[in-house]
Amino acid sequence: MLFTPTLSADRDLATAPDYAAWSKAAREHDRKSGMQAWRDADESKHFDYKAIRARLEKLRKLSAAGDVKGLLFVLNEGIHGNIDGMGHERLYQKARFGTKKLVEAYIAEVVASLDKIAAARSIGREEKRDFFRRAQHCYGRSALLLSGSGSFLFFHIGVVKALWSEGVLPSIMSGASGGSIVAAVVCTRKDADIGAFLESERLANPDRAPDGRRLASDAVRERLAGLIPDLTFQEAYEISGRHLNVSVAPAEKHQNGRLLNAITAPNVLIREAVLASCAVPGVFPPVMLMARDDDGARIAYQPDRRWVDGSVTHDIPTRRLERLYGVNHHIVSQANPIALPFATDTRKQMAPIEAIQHASMTTFKAWLNANMVIFQKPLELIPPLNSLANMARSVINQEYTGDINIIRPPKFWSPAKILSDLGQDDIDELVDTGMRTAWPKIEMVRTQTAISRALEAILAKIDKAGDDGPGHRSAALKKAVR
Repeated sequence: MLFTPTLSADRDLATAPDYAAWSKAAREHDRKSGMQAWRDADESKHFDYKAIRARLEKLRKLSAAGDVKGLLFVLNEGIHGNIDGMGHERLYQKARFGTKKLVEAYIAEVVASLDKIAAARSIGREEKRDFFRRAQHCYGRSALLLSGSGSFLFFHIGVVKALWSEGVLPSIMSGASGGSIVAAVVCTRKDADIGAFLESERLANPDRAPDGRRLASDAVRERLAGLIPDLTFQEAYEISGRHLNVSVAPAEKHQNGRLLNAITAPNVLIREAVLASCAVPGVFPPVMLMARDDDGARIAYQPDRRWVDGSVTHDIPTRRLERLYGVNHHIVSQANPIALPFATDTRKQMAPIEAIQHASMTTFKAWLNANMVIFQKPLELIPPLNSLANMARSVINQEYTGDINIIRPPKFWSPAKILSDLGQDDIDELVDTGMRTAWPKIEMVRTQTAISRALEAILAKIDKAGDDGPGHRSAALKKAVR
């Protein structure tokens, strides 16, 4: 009987047609369960609420007095996501909607203070640039990582749609295999144009065979041509302002996987990169990457190399994003059917059965790695089997989660559907599942990325005021990567 008052709110959560209705039901659930009172109270053992309250009051006092220099001095002491334990995961596991009001208020005040500093005429542009660059370096950046997924890529569409609709879609995105298709669809268009390309009716194949059989390689290429403009990574960045990253794995031995983007491969054409990232070994042939030369002609990029499914080596390339962009906060949309058994949202308290599964997988990984060492020499005598074993080891040893995890709920799908051409009903279900799985994480994303989004927007304005337009930015970036 203790939870009876929340039953109607639970029902409203499950049946909400959109995020506005879901968030209203979540707030009502928190009110009835007593979690709203928890949100309103400062006290918690998981962070130094007294220090955060004191910081908040200090910022408010300086802001009310118009003391921009004072705000600059206080924020120069350091801005980071887990200040005084404020980023503790347990603070996001209590309420259905949001976290402590104190945490939300403090972050909102920091963002407001950053905006005041950016607008202040009493601070020079170079001093501002220096401060905001140091602040971004200290605070770090957020990225959305879309896993390999096969035909379950439409789950990613739902996740992206939920984040984009609420204005919290990160500007840094990576994708492997099916995830690379979704990332490329988003990162080749201006923000205002993205919504139209996330509608499920537009995503279904109009020429789909009645039996929904797997598309041939040429058919996949044609479908990509209808979804992704013929752009290089550099051209896409200049249009969208988003950083697209596509994982590809080498088809040959003794080569390393690559993360293609406007920094590492500015002239590479995105379509071929995505086609390579989707080339499942043994199902689709390896792909040669293409690039555009200075005259605009299509030319082979590393013609002696071929590339395959990026999720084989880097399904979730967290370390590479850290090195390239200073990313230290990873939002993962995980729909990889191979990786799902190894992907657990360790940021939440696991149920007993989940804990047992997690422990079993850890034991299995250790057993497999030990046996790979023992059988390495015999396997080398059978190259195809050795290649398969190394691939399996790579898949199993990867990390498949991040700081915020949006994991496709377990549901049996026929293995035949994993690489098949899905019909409209299946697409609609996956998009809807992606959105509903993302909704409970929206406020966590909003809160934990608010400062990094503010810093990014302010720096973009400062840099835009200091350059000669897109052409200058393009030339500067090309010079930087030579």
